[in-house]
Amino acid sequence: MEEKKRGFFSRLVEGLTKTRNAVVSGIENVFLGYDVIDEDFYEELEETLIMGDIGIRASTDIIEELRKRVKEEHLTSPSQCKDVLIETIKQRMDLGENAYEFENRKSVVFVIGVNGVGKTTSVGKLASQLKKDGKKVLVVAADTFRAAAIEQLEEWTKRAGVDIIAQNEGSDPGAVVFDACKAAMARNTDVMIVDTAGRLHNKKNLMEELKKINKIIEREYPDAYRETLVVLDGTTGQNALEQARVFNEAANITGIILTKLDGSAKGGIAVAIQAELSIPVKYIGVGEKIDDLHKFDSQEFVDALFSNE
Repeated sequence: MEEKKRGFFSRLVEGLTKTRNAVVSGIENVFLGYDVIDEDFYEELEETLIMGDIGIRASTDIIEELRKRVKEEHLTSPSQCKDVLIETIKQRMDLGENAYEFENRKSVVFVIGVNGVGKTTSVGKLASQLKKDGKKVLVVAADTFRAAAIEQLEEWTKRAGVDIIAQNEGSDPGAVVFDACKAAMARNTDVMIVDTAGRLHNKKNLMEELKKINKIIEREYPDAYRETLVVLDGTTGQNALEQARVFNEAANITGIILTKLDGSAKGGIAVAIQAELSIPVKYIGVGEKIDDLHKFDSQEFVDALFSNE
């Protein structure tokens, strides 16, 4: 287990290379470029954080905390600030104890997100992970607008070794979810994962559809614990933050799956999302393989971001 965790940490370090080169090297330069902690130092550090997709609010909060700690601990040299900065970022991203409560209950997990962000792939990877943890998983193909989405999901569930409820392209998503609720209860399913259509260009339709599906679940499977995860593409930076904001208006988002971090120089967006929207990043994707989706660990993420490995 330790070896597996270590292997993931190395992949995470590797996956965050572009972000580290873009963001952390800039931060390091600020620490090296100043002999004293003055207003210019704080300003340049804040600017570097914002440029690294950490976002305005998160960057401002981090700098405020840094100022406070510098005073309290009587720090005098910029180099002493680095550990404080790292610690502050970690604290902002800590998920708390109940982040994965859905794993311990009979639950329904909604997975939403625009097409192309890795939504269907994430559903398959999450199903595989839960199956390996001994859970009985049922995947629901409620994205019925694209035949490719249903076929792709069927392929992933085959690889994960879990059941799927699917109908033909163009079927009513509500009808698919209705059948799935009946099946989940009959089969004593632990986690039912619902892949929903990824449409943001018409938010009203999306909201209506999610409301309708929610009503069906509340009526047919009232005891199920609810989790709603939005999948965001890490390579899109601030655009991902905007998507999360819009989806949060359409549904009660409880967590983020951040994908494609291995191809991104914008990994700092993980910090921004939590600071701006108070929605935790719960999973991160750093590769294409079925086991390349991992629970988010703030300590591990920030260590990998600032790693010299």
